[in-house]
Amino acid sequence: MGSRVLVVEDEMTIALLIEDMLVEMGHVVVDLAMRLPQAEELARKAEFDVAVLDVNLDGRRSFPVADILRERGIPFVFATGYGASGVDPTYAHSPIVTKPFVIDELKTAIEGLVGVDPGR
Repeated sequence: MGSRVLVVEDEMTIALLIEDMLVEMGHVVVDLAMRLPQAEELARKAEFDVAVLDVNLDGRRSFPVADILRERGIPFVFATGYGASGVDPTYAHSPIVTKPFVIDELKTAIEGLVGVDPGR
């Protein structure tokens, strides 16, 4: 069985694309947050194994969400159109997928975090 994934993405079309990719990989999307307050709330309380975080949520950075996830010990991958230059140096060692990305890039990033390929 795959991982339970929280998706934090403010563009609905991209969020649905990410969800489709995750489902195709065998994961379960437990929730979707499109704004920072909702993402922070889910990061604190929801039950999931890994998160995909858009860096820019309607003009606000998702780094507070990443901090909550770190405190809870939940791994995450950043998804950003800016690549590594769009991520605060505090998170330099966090995995990043650069938009637009393909399913194999997301799969590699998530497998690196949770060490599971649900297709095997």
